[in-house]
Amino acid sequence: MTVPPCLISGGPKLRKWYGAPDLLPKDESDAEDEDEFPEKNEVRDAVLVTDGDSEIGQMIILSLIVKKARVKALVKDKRTAMEAFGTYVESMAGDASSKPFLKKALRGVRAIICPNEGFLSNGGDLQGVKHVILLSQLSVYRGSGGIQALMKNNARKLAEKDESTLVASGIPYTIIRVGMLQDTPGGTQGFSFEKGSAEKGSLSKEDAAFICVEALDVVPQVGFTFEAVNGEEKVSDWKERLTRLMEKSEQ
Repeated sequence: MTVPPCLISGGPKLRKWYGAPDLLPKDESDAEDEDEFPEKNEVRDAVLVTDGDSEIGQMIILSLIVKKARVKALVKDKRTAMEAFGTYVESMAGDASSKPFLKKALRGVRAIICPNEGFLSNGGDLQGVKHVILLSQLSVYRGSGGIQALMKNNARKLAEKDESTLVASGIPYTIIRVGMLQDTPGGTQGFSFEKGSAEKGSLSKEDAAFICVEALDVVPQVGFTFEAVNGEEKVSDWKERLTRLMEKSEQ
């Protein structure tokens, strides 16, 4: 389930692994001109990853590339993203709170994966999106005490607003409340989805990214929230396991 080590570096190695040429990015002015004329009845088959230049955002992108998905990403530095992912990702840099930019970013997008808090809090119009997946550390923030609670107060407020905004949006959503994210290898441990586990437990960042991508295959009619940490349970069929979690949440 883990991404092969050779893919983590991205760039030329990633392009060579797929056998694609080292293509240069289009001239920015050409790209802008194309965006002025959106296609009618456009096909929505892309997955948009917010915070695409964050560590976990990059892990999600690499997992999507391995699945040969069409990927768009919001990044701070478009050139750096191009060097990392080549032409396998349509990277976009801009202000997500800007309606014109957000409209352009969502063109052709069927699903959004948010690996960090803050994007949904902008309250932008996500019209046309069929599924939003939010990786939430709200349980961790709520479980913090003392100085840690003060340090994470802003992140907690953003996470709370993200979740409430998503629930009220009317878009089918999956909120994955994870435990403390760890820099440990993915695919080496089992999992636990017990209620209350996220507040005290932990989860490998690679495992968290993997679950986000697997959640794309299970779209709820309305939405559902579940917790995930590393534990003892081995999961061989993620679609079946997530479907059971969704059905349980509806009871």
